[in-house]
Amino acid sequence: MTPEETYTAFIVSVLSGARRFAHAGLLRMDRALHILLGMSRFPTDDTIRNLFKRFTQGKVTKFYEGMTRWQLERLPERECGYSLDLDSTVFTRYGHQEGAFKGYNPHKPGRLSHHPLLAVLSEAHFFLHGWLRSGNCSSGRGVSEFLTEALELLGANRAIRMVRADSGFFDGKFLGFLEERELPYIVAAKMTRRIKGETRYIRQWRELDSTYSAGEFRVKLDGWQRERRIVVIREFLLEKPSKGRKLVELPGYTFRMFVTSSSLPPEDVWREYNHRADMENRICELKHDLAADSFCMKGFYETEAAFRGILLLFNL
Repeated sequence: MTPEETYTAFIVSVLSGARRFAHAGLLRMDRALHILLGMSRFPTDDTIRNLFKRFTQGKVTKFYEGMTRWQLERLPERECGYSLDLDSTVFTRYGHQEGAFKGYNPHKPGRLSHHPLLAVLSEAHFFLHGWLRSGNCSSGRGVSEFLTEALELLGANRAIRMVRADSGFFDGKFLGFLEERELPYIVAAKMTRRIKGETRYIRQWRELDSTYSAGEFRVKLDGWQRERRIVVIREFLLEKPSKGRKLVELPGYTFRMFVTSSSLPPEDVWREYNHRADMENRICELKHDLAADSFCMKGFYETEAAFRGILLLFNL
Protein backbone atom coordinates (compact mmCIF):
# COMPACT_ATOMS: atom_id res chain seq x y z
CA MET A 1 0.00 0.00 0.00
CA THR A 2 1.10 3.57 -0.59
CA PRO A 3 1.93 5.87 2.36
CA GLU A 4 -0.98 8.10 1.34
CA GLU A 5 -3.45 5.23 1.62
CA THR A 6 -2.01 4.09 4.94
CA TYR A 7 -2.16 7.59 6.44
CA THR A 8 -5.73 8.02 5.18
CA ALA A 9 -6.63 4.70 6.78
CA PHE A 10 -5.33 5.97 10.14
CA ILE A 11 -7.37 9.19 9.88
CA VAL A 12 -10.52 7.29 8.91
CA SER A 13 -10.00 4.78 11.72
CA VAL A 14 -9.80 7.54 14.34
CA LEU A 15 -12.82 9.25 12.81
CA SER A 16 -14.72 5.95 12.99
CA GLY A 17 -14.07 5.63 16.72
CA ALA A 18 -10.80 3.70 16.97
CA ARG A 19 -9.05 4.22 20.30
CA ARG A 20 -6.03 2.01 19.61
CA PHE A 21 -4.01 1.16 16.52
CA ALA A 22 -5.40 -2.37 16.80
CA HIS A 23 -8.94 -1.07 16.30
CA ALA A 24 -8.09 -0.13 12.71
CA GLY A 25 -8.30 -3.83 11.86
CA LEU A 26 -12.06 -3.70 12.42
CA LEU A 27 -12.44 -1.72 9.19
CA ARG A 28 -10.70 -4.34 7.05
CA MET A 29 -14.02 -6.12 6.42
CA ASP A 30 -15.93 -2.97 5.40
CA ARG A 31 -15.87 -3.35 1.60
CA ALA A 32 -18.14 -0.35 1.05
CA LEU A 33 -15.68 1.88 2.91
CA HIS A 34 -12.79 0.56 0.81
CA ILE A 35 -14.66 1.46 -2.39
CA LEU A 36 -15.55 4.88 -1.00
CA LEU A 37 -11.87 5.55 -0.23
CA GLY A 38 -10.66 4.13 -3.53
CA MET A 39 -8.64 1.37 -1.81
CA SER A 40 -8.39 -2.17 -3.04
CA ARG A 41 -7.75 -3.30 0.56
CA PHE A 42 -7.45 -1.74 4.00
CA PRO A 43 -4.07 -1.76 5.77
CA THR A 44 -3.46 -3.69 8.97
CA ASP A 45 -2.67 -1.93 12.23
CA ASP A 46 0.95 -3.10 11.88
CA THR A 47 1.16 -1.34 8.51
CA ILE A 48 -0.09 1.88 10.09
CA ARG A 49 2.42 1.59 12.95
CA ASN A 50 5.24 0.95 10.49
CA LEU A 51 4.32 4.16 8.64
CA PHE A 52 4.66 6.24 11.80
CA LYS A 53 7.93 4.52 12.70
CA ARG A 54 9.42 6.18 9.62
CA PHE A 55 8.88 9.65 11.12
CA THR A 56 11.88 11.48 12.58
CA GLN A 57 11.84 14.93 14.16
CA GLY A 58 12.64 16.55 10.81
CA LYS A 59 9.99 14.59 8.95
CA VAL A 60 7.32 15.43 11.54
CA THR A 61 8.10 19.14 11.18
CA LYS A 62 8.28 19.13 7.38
CA PHE A 63 5.13 17.07 6.84
CA TYR A 64 2.84 18.84 9.29
CA GLU A 65 4.05 22.33 8.40
CA GLY A 66 2.84 21.73 4.87
CA MET A 67 -0.45 20.22 5.99
CA THR A 68 -1.14 23.06 8.44
CA ARG A 69 -0.46 25.73 5.81
CA TRP A 70 -2.81 23.89 3.44
CA GLN A 71 -5.53 24.07 6.08
CA LEU A 72 -4.81 27.72 6.90
CA GLU A 73 -5.40 28.65 3.26
CA ARG A 74 -9.01 27.56 3.80
CA LEU A 75 -9.44 29.39 7.09
CA PRO A 76 -11.71 32.48 6.91
CA GLU A 77 -9.95 35.80 7.42
CA ARG A 78 -11.04 38.05 10.29
CA GLU A 79 -10.54 41.78 9.99
CA CYS A 80 -9.77 42.15 13.70
CA GLY A 81 -7.62 38.99 13.83
CA TYR A 82 -7.85 35.77 15.83
CA SER A 83 -7.46 35.16 19.55
CA LEU A 84 -4.62 32.71 20.22
CA ASP A 85 -5.06 30.54 23.31
CA LEU A 86 -2.18 28.56 24.81
CA ASP A 87 -2.57 25.58 27.10
CA SER A 88 -1.00 22.27 28.04
CA THR A 89 -2.53 18.94 28.98
CA VAL A 90 -1.43 15.55 30.31
CA PHE A 91 -1.45 12.23 28.45
CA THR A 92 -1.05 9.39 30.96
CA ARG A 93 1.09 6.48 29.71
CA TYR A 94 1.11 2.86 30.82
CA GLY A 95 4.45 1.63 29.57
CA HIS A 96 8.03 2.76 29.05
CA GLN A 97 7.77 5.00 26.00
CA GLU A 98 10.37 7.62 25.08
CA GLY A 99 9.69 10.91 26.84
CA ALA A 100 7.24 9.39 29.31
CA PHE A 101 8.31 10.61 32.74
CA LYS A 102 6.75 11.35 36.09
CA GLY A 103 5.53 14.92 36.30
CA TYR A 104 2.40 16.94 36.89
CA ASN A 105 -0.52 14.51 36.60
CA PRO A 106 -3.53 15.65 38.64
CA HIS A 107 -5.76 12.65 37.84
CA LYS A 108 -3.16 9.89 38.24
CA PRO A 109 -0.29 11.18 40.39
CA GLY A 110 2.96 9.26 40.01
CA ARG A 111 2.09 7.81 36.60
CA LEU A 112 4.35 8.31 33.61
CA SER A 113 3.02 10.85 31.13
CA HIS A 114 3.61 13.14 28.19
CA HIS A 115 2.81 16.86 28.53
CA PRO A 116 1.65 18.30 25.16
CA LEU A 117 1.62 22.04 24.45
CA LEU A 118 -1.19 23.40 22.27
CA ALA A 119 -2.12 26.63 20.47
CA VAL A 120 -5.70 27.24 19.31
CA LEU A 121 -7.20 29.98 17.15
CA SER A 122 -10.23 30.45 19.36
CA GLU A 123 -12.83 31.90 16.97
CA ALA A 124 -12.16 29.16 14.39
CA HIS A 125 -11.76 26.25 16.87
CA PHE A 126 -8.55 25.53 14.95
CA PHE A 127 -5.41 23.88 16.36
CA LEU A 128 -2.66 26.03 14.92
CA HIS A 129 0.21 24.08 16.45
CA GLY A 130 1.01 21.30 18.88
CA TRP A 131 4.10 19.84 20.50
CA LEU A 132 4.36 16.52 22.28
CA ARG A 133 6.69 17.07 25.26
CA SER A 134 8.24 14.96 28.00
CA GLY A 135 6.10 14.38 31.05
CA ASN A 136 8.44 16.24 33.40
CA CYS A 137 8.14 19.56 31.52
CA SER A 138 6.47 22.55 33.17
CA SER A 139 3.51 24.18 31.42
CA GLY A 140 5.57 27.05 29.98
CA ARG A 141 8.68 25.07 29.02
CA GLY A 142 9.79 26.09 25.52
CA VAL A 143 6.70 28.25 24.96
CA SER A 144 8.60 31.10 23.24
CA GLU A 145 10.10 28.72 20.68
CA PHE A 146 6.74 27.00 20.29
CA LEU A 147 4.94 30.29 19.66
CA THR A 148 7.63 31.35 17.18
CA GLU A 149 6.87 28.25 15.11
CA ALA A 150 3.12 28.84 15.43
CA LEU A 151 3.40 32.42 14.19
CA GLU A 152 5.56 31.34 11.24
CA LEU A 153 2.83 28.88 10.29
CA LEU A 154 0.19 31.58 10.56
CA GLY A 155 2.13 33.97 8.33
CA ALA A 156 2.00 37.74 8.12
CA ASN A 157 -1.41 37.92 6.45
CA ARG A 158 -3.37 36.93 9.56
CA ALA A 159 -3.20 39.05 12.69
CA ILE A 160 -3.40 37.97 16.33
CA ARG A 161 -5.75 40.20 18.30
CA MET A 162 -4.93 38.71 21.72
CA VAL A 163 -2.77 35.96 23.26
CA ARG A 164 -4.37 34.34 26.31
CA ALA A 165 -2.80 31.83 28.70
CA ASP A 166 -3.19 30.52 32.23
CA SER A 167 -0.84 30.99 35.19
CA GLY A 168 1.46 28.20 33.97
CA PHE A 169 2.76 30.74 31.42
CA PHE A 170 3.27 33.56 33.94
CA ASP A 171 6.94 34.13 33.20
CA GLY A 172 8.84 37.37 32.64
CA LYS A 173 10.82 36.04 29.67
CA PHE A 174 7.67 34.88 27.90
CA LEU A 175 5.92 38.20 28.56
CA GLY A 176 8.98 39.99 27.19
CA PHE A 177 8.84 37.80 24.09
CA LEU A 178 5.20 38.79 23.51
CA GLU A 179 6.06 42.46 23.93
CA GLU A 180 8.97 42.22 21.47
CA ARG A 181 6.57 40.73 18.93
CA GLU A 182 3.98 43.43 19.78
CA LEU A 183 1.40 40.79 20.61
CA PRO A 184 -1.35 41.93 23.02
CA TYR A 185 -1.72 39.47 25.89
CA ILE A 186 -3.67 38.53 29.00
CA VAL A 187 -2.03 35.93 31.25
CA ALA A 188 -3.36 34.74 34.60
CA ALA A 189 -0.94 35.71 37.37
CA LYS A 190 0.57 33.28 39.85
CA MET A 191 -0.41 34.05 43.43
CA THR A 192 3.12 34.45 44.75
CA ARG A 193 3.86 36.07 48.09
CA ARG A 194 5.44 39.07 46.35
CA ILE A 195 2.49 39.80 44.09
CA LYS A 196 0.05 39.32 46.94
CA GLY A 197 1.93 41.94 48.91
CA GLU A 198 1.70 44.43 46.04
CA THR A 199 -2.08 44.57 46.37
CA ARG A 200 -1.63 47.11 49.14
CA TYR A 201 -1.17 49.69 46.37
CA ILE A 202 -4.77 49.26 45.27
CA ARG A 203 -6.25 52.41 46.80
CA GLN A 204 -9.76 52.03 45.49
CA TRP A 205 -11.96 49.12 44.43
CA ARG A 206 -14.59 49.83 41.80
CA GLU A 207 -17.78 47.84 42.28
CA LEU A 208 -18.96 46.04 39.15
CA ASP A 209 -22.07 44.59 40.79
CA SER A 210 -23.09 43.21 44.17
CA THR A 211 -20.55 40.35 43.88
CA TYR A 212 -17.52 41.63 41.96
CA SER A 213 -15.16 44.57 42.30
CA ALA A 214 -12.14 45.52 40.19
CA GLY A 215 -8.79 47.12 40.92
CA GLU A 216 -5.35 47.38 39.33
CA PHE A 217 -1.74 48.32 39.98
CA ARG A 218 1.63 48.27 38.22
CA VAL A 219 4.62 46.31 39.46
CA LYS A 220 8.08 45.18 38.40
CA LEU A 221 8.66 41.69 39.80
CA ASP A 222 12.05 40.02 40.27
CA GLY A 223 13.46 39.02 36.89
CA TRP A 224 11.24 41.44 34.98
CA GLN A 225 12.81 44.13 32.80
CA ARG A 226 9.93 46.57 33.21
CA GLU A 227 6.76 47.36 35.10
CA ARG A 228 3.60 45.62 33.96
CA ARG A 229 -0.09 46.14 34.59
CA ILE A 230 -1.84 43.76 37.00
CA VAL A 231 -5.64 43.60 36.98
CA VAL A 232 -7.37 42.22 40.11
CA ILE A 233 -10.95 40.98 40.33
CA ARG A 234 -12.34 40.65 43.85
CA GLU A 235 -15.30 38.34 44.41
CA PHE A 236 -17.60 38.42 47.41
CA LEU A 237 -18.08 34.81 48.49
CA LEU A 238 -21.59 33.46 48.13
CA GLU A 239 -22.77 29.95 48.85
CA LYS A 240 -21.78 28.82 45.34
CA PRO A 241 -18.15 27.65 44.79
CA SER A 242 -15.69 30.20 43.40
CA LYS A 243 -12.84 29.99 40.89
CA GLY A 244 -10.80 32.56 42.76
CA ARG A 245 -8.16 32.04 45.45
CA LYS A 246 -7.38 33.54 48.83
CA LEU A 247 -5.15 36.55 48.21
CA VAL A 248 -4.97 38.01 51.70
CA GLU A 249 -6.66 37.07 54.93
CA LEU A 250 -9.77 39.04 54.12
CA PRO A 251 -12.82 37.05 55.24
CA GLY A 252 -15.54 36.63 52.66
CA TYR A 253 -13.50 37.37 49.50
CA THR A 254 -11.47 35.59 46.84
CA PHE A 255 -9.37 37.17 44.08
CA ARG A 256 -8.28 36.61 40.48
CA MET A 257 -5.28 38.39 38.97
CA PHE A 258 -4.09 38.96 35.40
CA VAL A 259 -1.01 40.56 33.86
CA THR A 260 -1.85 42.31 30.61
CA SER A 261 -0.53 44.68 27.97
CA SER A 262 -4.11 45.73 27.18
CA SER A 263 -5.47 49.15 28.10
CA LEU A 264 -9.02 47.82 28.44
CA PRO A 265 -10.88 48.50 31.70
CA PRO A 266 -10.27 45.77 34.33
CA GLU A 267 -13.70 44.20 33.89
CA ASP A 268 -13.19 43.91 30.12
CA VAL A 269 -9.76 42.30 30.62
CA TRP A 270 -11.42 39.74 32.90
CA ARG A 271 -14.26 39.05 30.46
CA GLU A 272 -11.81 38.75 27.56
CA TYR A 273 -9.73 36.22 29.47
CA ASN A 274 -12.81 34.18 30.40
CA HIS A 275 -13.31 33.30 26.73
CA ARG A 276 -10.11 31.23 27.00
CA ALA A 277 -12.06 28.66 29.02
CA ASP A 278 -13.47 27.33 25.75
CA MET A 279 -10.07 25.80 25.02
CA GLU A 280 -10.79 23.19 27.69
CA ASN A 281 -13.63 21.97 25.45
CA ARG A 282 -11.22 21.55 22.54
CA ILE A 283 -8.86 19.47 24.71
CA CYS A 284 -11.76 17.33 25.96
CA GLU A 285 -12.82 16.71 22.35
CA LEU A 286 -9.27 15.63 21.47
CA LYS A 287 -9.21 13.11 24.31
CA HIS A 288 -12.77 11.83 24.46
CA ASP A 289 -13.87 12.06 20.81
CA LEU A 290 -10.60 11.42 18.97
CA ALA A 291 -8.57 9.50 21.60
CA ALA A 292 -5.52 11.73 21.13
CA ASP A 293 -4.01 10.39 24.36
CA SER A 294 -4.38 6.73 23.37
CA PHE A 295 -2.30 6.36 20.19
CA CYS A 296 1.12 5.82 21.70
CA MET A 297 4.20 4.01 20.38
CA LYS A 298 7.65 3.22 21.73
CA GLY A 299 9.45 6.06 19.95
CA PHE A 300 8.83 9.71 20.80
CA TYR A 301 8.60 11.15 17.29
CA GLU A 302 6.43 8.37 15.94
CA THR A 303 4.02 9.06 18.80
CA GLU A 304 4.18 12.79 18.03
CA ALA A 305 3.43 12.08 14.36
CA ALA A 306 0.24 10.24 15.36
CA PHE A 307 -0.69 13.03 17.80
CA ARG A 308 -0.20 15.71 15.15
CA GLY A 309 -2.29 13.61 12.77
CA ILE A 310 -5.20 13.76 15.21
CA LEU A 311 -4.83 17.55 15.45
CA LEU A 312 -5.04 17.60 11.65
CA LEU A 313 -8.19 15.47 11.76
CA PHE A 314 -9.76 17.76 14.37
CA ASN A 315 -9.24 20.77 12.11
CA LEU A 316 -10.71 18.94 9.14
